[in-house]
Amino acid sequence: IGPFIAIPLILSTLEGPHSYFAWLVGVIIALADGMVVAELGAALPAAGGTYVFLREGFGPKTWGRLLAFLFVWQILFAGPLEIASGNIGLVQYLRVFFPAITPFQSKFIAAGIACLLIFALYRKITDIAKIMLGLWITMIVTTGWVILTGILNFDPSVAFNLPPDAFNLNLDFFQNLGQGTSQVLYLFLGYYQVCYLGAEIRNPGRTIPRAVIFSIIGVTFIDVLLSFGFIGVVPWREAMVSDSIGAEFMVRAYGPWAGQLLAGLIVVTAFASIFALLLGYSRVPYAAAKDGIFFRWLGELHPTKEFPHRSLLLIGFGAIVASFFSLEHVISALMAARILIQFIGHTIALFLIRARRPDIERPFKMWLFPLPAVISLVGYTYVFGSLGLYFI
Repeated sequence: IGPFIAIPLILSTLEGPHSYFAWLVGVIIALADGMVVAELGAALPAAGGTYVFLREGFGPKTWGRLLAFLFVWQILFAGPLEIASGNIGLVQYLRVFFPAITPFQSKFIAAGIACLLIFALYRKITDIAKIMLGLWITMIVTTGWVILTGILNFDPSVAFNLPPDAFNLNLDFFQNLGQGTSQVLYLFLGYYQVCYLGAEIRNPGRTIPRAVIFSIIGVTFIDVLLSFGFIGVVPWREAMVSDSIGAEFMVRAYGPWAGQLLAGLIVVTAFASIFALLLGYSRVPYAAAKDGIFFRWLGELHPTKEFPHRSLLLIGFGAIVASFFSLEHVISALMAARILIQFIGHTIALFLIRARRPDIERPFKMWLFPLPAVISLVGYTYVFGSLGLYFI
């Protein structure tokens, strides 16, 4: 769902196509952090992902226990925000079919989608895999159609119509670039989701690194082509204020019928993304409860379907509440919360595991260590500092 709702927000940070420099910065940071996650996920495959990385990296009896506890609380905040961003984006494309929907009604519909998600996930993991495959195929068809249309209709004079003061390299430029990078990194959120399901994955030492790195490369390829395709057809001044840029893009290329068809496919794609998010995040409070550092009530599996149903309901309820806020505020608050505890925290944990925990086997080792880890640490610190209000 990311590029179909976040491209206008990225363009508005520097007010022009030069905002896409955030793509370069964001891709470098995401790839660097992906190497960190790949090594940690292969070494510590268990339900909980970053929760386990922090606990083992900082020490299971001291700081690690505290940081793991804080991470779970961060998940209870950031996880529902991430899911809610997809709910809100989905409703933006429902307005293509029902333009009379008011902003007030949109919030309740977004919350209703979160309720539907809980119902869809209230089943065994093997059944969920079949549902996910169908949703994934729809996502590939959707993005493939948009990418091909963008290539065939791309107009460089529209895409690169820079404002006269585009490269005024002052403090505001770099702060806005950092905010744009946070929006780009929002599009990558989820590459670490496989680590939350580590206990349920076959051959994790091989599967997790491949899943993390391939997903980042795939998202980069798909989203960069989508992003440039949009502004090669829709002038950026109009794109940056659009609530349904994907549908508007197709209307300009083929006509109203195409805009409605794509909007329908985006709705399914959005549901696929938030479906996967709630699936992964519902495992984190469960893992913490099993370790005894979070509410034990959450450490129970469903008596017949064998999934963490109480944890699922908790994260799902948070997503319902978060769906009542604006998209821009949801994404900014989400990134601020995610960066400090998770991205910066698990990178430091990797350094500590390498230095202090020779007992932990590492089936995958990042290339060019420590360069990727340093890039991730510095890059996420820069983005965190650029978020202004959400820094506080």
